[in-house]
Amino acid sequence: MSVRTLVVVRHAKAGHAPGLPDSERPLTPGGERDARAAGEEIRRLVPGLTGLTPGLVLCSPSVRTRRTAELLGLDAPVEIERDIYEAYPDDLLGVLRRTDGEIASVVLVGHNPGVHELVAALTDARLDGFPPGAYAVIELDVPWEDVAAGTGRLVHVSRT
Repeated sequence: MSVRTLVVVRHAKAGHAPGLPDSERPLTPGGERDARAAGEEIRRLVPGLTGLTPGLVLCSPSVRTRRTAELLGLDAPVEIERDIYEAYPDDLLGVLRRTDGEIASVVLVGHNPGVHELVAALTDARLDGFPPGAYAVIELDVPWEDVAAGTGRLVHVSRT
């Protein structure tokens, strides 16, 4: 069984506009800059840590998550997953469990508090926070279909 890699990303900083639905909130200029920087770090770190590049990006349908995923600049197919929006950790685990077993490395782009709680549940890590644009790299020794609380090791967390 080979190691699987999961990179959990919280969308970058989004703005607020009166009358705009939550799902339509765009990234701020600083959020756009931070998403690009996170992508550069992930492209450097993930191959260095695991020898893999992301095989799939799973992304919430919101404007801010889709733009974050785009700005990460990862050379991987992006699947928009409705179940990631406003998701709890159990919902996110369900999304991950549906991942094709042939895919070794996944990036999940979502929202707090779900992504923060997912990292904590998978790794038993105590993170002080998970701000906009933050990401965590997690190694898993189980197939995607068996991903559950406590099955991951936190390899790296951004200092954003």
